[in-house]
Amino acid sequence: MTELKPHEIDRLVHSAISARDQAYAPHSHFYVGAAMLMDDGTIVCGCNVENASYSMCLCAERVAASSAVAAGHRRWKAIAIASVGGVTPCGACRQFLAEFCTDTLVVMVDVIDGARRTRNLNQLLPDAFDSSHLPSHR
Repeated sequence: MTELKPHEIDRLVHSAISARDQAYAPHSHFYVGAAMLMDDGTIVCGCNVENASYSMCLCAERVAASSAVAAGHRRWKAIAIASVGGVTPCGACRQFLAEFCTDTLVVMVDVIDGARRTRNLNQLLPDAFDSSHLPSHR
């Protein structure tokens, strides 16, 4: 599992909480922010973006990961997710994150009481589907 220093985790958590302030959630009113720590120390943030057609919604984790990819990053060390209750990433986000790095540290923070839980993505998505399952990579 990726090990981070306490100040790195604090910086990441504060970035996720700040990103949550930008969330667009007029339908569910469930605001989520995510912040990803890249291998070079850069932090890339994202927030959830809802749509009246719920299937078109984007989770904060996928927004952050897509922003990271768009900025040229392909590997990250950790992601912090800030929400009421400190929820885990949904299944789609777990799979999306696993495409790039299954050894990612995941920090879930409850914005109400500040409680934090830490897991490795491998724990949240054991036996992830990856390119080794595709015929072209066998």
